[in-house]
Amino acid sequence: MGPSLLVRAFVCLAVIASSIARAQSAPAADAPAPSEPKPQASPIPTVEVHAPRVVETLDSARQRDPSGALTVIETADFGGAAKDAAEVLSTAPGVQVQDSGGFGQSKSLVIRGASPTGVLLLLDGIPLNGAGGIADVSRVPLPLVERFEVLRGGAGARYGSGGLGGVVNVITHRPGEQPRVAAEATYGSWDTKRGWLSATGPLPGVDALLVLHGGESEGDFPFLFDPSPAFPGDDLVERRRTNNDAREAGGLLRLRHAWGNGFALDLLGELSAEDRGLAGTATNPIPDARQSTGRLATSLRLSGKLGGARGSARAWFRGDRISLSGGPASNQGSQVQRVGGVELEARKPLGGWHIVSATLTLSAEDVTGVEATTQEDSRPNWLHSSAMVMDELWLAEGRLVIAPSLRVERAGPYTLFSPKLGATLKLPANLEVRANAGQAHRAPSFLELYVRQGVLLPNPTLRPERALFADLALVHRTEHSLASLGGFYSLYEDLILYELYPPFAAKPYNFAAASVAGLEAEGEWRPYPWVAGTLGYTLLVSRNRRDDPRYYGKELPYRPRHKLSARVSGGPRWLTGRVEVAAQSAQFTNRTEEAVLPGRTLVHAGLSSAWGHSPELTLSLELKNVFDVHAEDLDGYPLPGRSAYLTLAVAFGGPSPSNPQQRMDSR
Repeated sequence: MGPSLLVRAFVCLAVIASSIARAQSAPAADAPAPSEPKPQASPIPTVEVHAPRVVETLDSARQRDPSGALTVIETADFGGAAKDAAEVLSTAPGVQVQDSGGFGQSKSLVIRGASPTGVLLLLDGIPLNGAGGIADVSRVPLPLVERFEVLRGGAGARYGSGGLGGVVNVITHRPGEQPRVAAEATYGSWDTKRGWLSATGPLPGVDALLVLHGGESEGDFPFLFDPSPAFPGDDLVERRRTNNDAREAGGLLRLRHAWGNGFALDLLGELSAEDRGLAGTATNPIPDARQSTGRLATSLRLSGKLGGARGSARAWFRGDRISLSGGPASNQGSQVQRVGGVELEARKPLGGWHIVSATLTLSAEDVTGVEATTQEDSRPNWLHSSAMVMDELWLAEGRLVIAPSLRVERAGPYTLFSPKLGATLKLPANLEVRANAGQAHRAPSFLELYVRQGVLLPNPTLRPERALFADLALVHRTEHSLASLGGFYSLYEDLILYELYPPFAAKPYNFAAASVAGLEAEGEWRPYPWVAGTLGYTLLVSRNRRDDPRYYGKELPYRPRHKLSARVSGGPRWLTGRVEVAAQSAQFTNRTEEAVLPGRTLVHAGLSSAWGHSPELTLSLELKNVFDVHAEDLDGYPLPGRSAYLTLAVAFGGPSPSNPQQRMDSR
């Protein structure tokens, strides 16, 4: 992306900001608009249970999709559990993690059966998906995260191209108004070391937050290997994973300045770097392939309330570098992706019975250090623009909310229309019904269209992928519990997959179609401040709809039918215990249903003990895979066996965000 494109984007932000400033000083010409309907009169359509009562930004999932199937995961609930972002996200229903195995190794997400390229990953609204469309969750440092917003179902109308199966918005920690310093250090199996340090509090004119983090692991865990798979029943041999080490470091800076008239300016900056070995599969290990990555992400947001309307103007930029070395020569090289844009949002109640929201975005993207094609239509960069409008109609005194919306966007050479209709109905006995239907797209990336990447060839004739979706759920909630049961159906069309392109390359084509249907169950129970239980279950039935007798009607590869996540914790503050179960059924690894990856059930357990308040000391012991189950994922990536981790945390100053009863009281 040339500098001129970024200049144009930031000029647009300046115009937006100046317009808000002029509107702030100008007298209102219309009569005062009624305020937004009070929350207690509204059915709460999401399935998040214990999010803290905070002023949410307009791009939060609850604001953008009030009827969506939303799960909010508070990372404080996993304090001391020595987990990464993928392990936390895997507890949500409808979410499956595809794991290359071990600390720092690649992990991608599948939501409601959509491919990893059909899931959007955002960092406070900044898109993290790479140029090829797949977001690596291992590059999301958990110490930066306050909560995850997991929106399941097509998200084209709310978030734009790419959200075929859903969206994960990573919400980072906010600056605190009271000084607080905290640190944590973890040591465990395979010489794994992790740590972070955070400081927050007021500075002259701003509230500030700084988080520094780092970690490393040798990743040389043992695993069982079948040297003769053609002869079932032969003894397995133990091998040790090599070239599986990983290292990462980075930081987050957030500054917030608020004015007395309701306006605020927020600055975010995130910097990270990773290096890891690419071990390959168990049957085809790669002893010398390595990958190093780096990311710079920043955003500046001006938000406020004027004339009864809430609005924000934001500029953001993300730069990603990836370098490959060792391994096959065709896979070596370095790339830099740059994405920047501006966004304007507004939300205003009208007439006392509906709320209109609108979003305008403009962004530009490019990739450097790649081998471009010689075709005339080759594009080293492109622009992406979109406009979205949504109307929330509050009927029957707020018991029924109907929310139609439409997004029109231009992604490179493609024009996409993404409509959606959502509704929530509040019933007696603490029951709610939520329903959604719509359409979403994923435009081909310009890498898939115009850029050669080693043995991967481009195809400029690709069409956008499309998803038609619908879901319906019944939700019951009380002060201390939540239960949700819903069904969904998605039809994915024109899916882009790579096929062999003789003699030694692969090329993407639109040839696949698939249907996915299933059930999602979710529950949480907190009868006392010292007892909690959560449950998430997914039933997923997928069918290949390609017109080929070899594949038609068969299940999609890497889509297990059943997935279960359960967690129970309890005990006083000075000794809290927890047990977790993560299970999934067997899954096919090819389209002919001939190769099967066995199911697995992993059990994790832990103990934590906390003393004092300032300083607050916490000591935690975590045992992962207690029964040493030997499992693998994808097409032969071994997963770690039994492991143990010891964590020591200390904090000085302000209130702790890890008090679940405080969050329950503030719902």
